[in-house]
Order: sequence, then C-alpha cells, then structure tokens
Amino acid sequence: MAGKPINTFNKERKELNNTVMEYGGLSMKRFFSLDSQVYRKGKLSEKTKELIGLVSSLVLRCDDCIKYHTIQCYEKGITDNELEEAISIGLIVGGSITIPHIRKIFKLWKELKRNAKL
Repeated sequence: MAGKPINTFNKERKELNNTVMEYGGLSMKRFFSLDSQVYRKGKLSEKTKELIGLVSSLVLRCDDCIKYHTIQCYEKGITDNELEEAISIGLIVGGSITIPHIRKIFKLWKELKRNAKL
C-alpha cells in the first residue's frame, strides 16, 4: 500500500476518477458525487468523517481506500493518538485479518510525517 509514492498515488487516483467520469453514466456520477459530499463538514467534523472512512476501509480491507483515507486523515490534522485509537476500533471490529493493513497504515503515516519534515 505504501509502496507507491504518495504523489503518484494521488495523481493516478485523479486520472482514474476522470476516466470513470468520462465513461460513467448518471447513476455512477451521482454515486461519486455523493461519496465526496458525505465527507464534507456537517454535524460531524471532516476529521471525524475521515477517521470513520479509514476504519470502514480497514474493516473492508480495501487497500486503495485505506491509503486514500490515511492521507486525508493526515491532511486534516489527525494526531498520532487519534489515528491509533480509531485503528484500534477497526482491529476490534475486523479482527486479526486487519493486521497486515494496520502495518501498512502506520508505514504510510510514518512516510507522511517524514515527508512533511523535508
């Protein structure tokens, strides 16, 4: 998951989303729009919503989603302790099968923090 550089991941994700929008019909475009709308600030903060997205992705074991939400959590200012606490919930809900993904989350988190210091 953390193998690709973050900028490469973000660029590829944007290009792939643009391709989906090129070929996708109205239903697909509505779904994608709803996906972006649900993470906007509402009664819950954007930080909280990204943590929920990360934990949900962890439990579902979707590597791309985990990577995306980990990056978003970092960009929204999630602390190390907040991240660990949320991931602990994912571990309890998802069980030991989530451990390989948790390793990758922390590896990516470390990379994000290291890149910010450069």
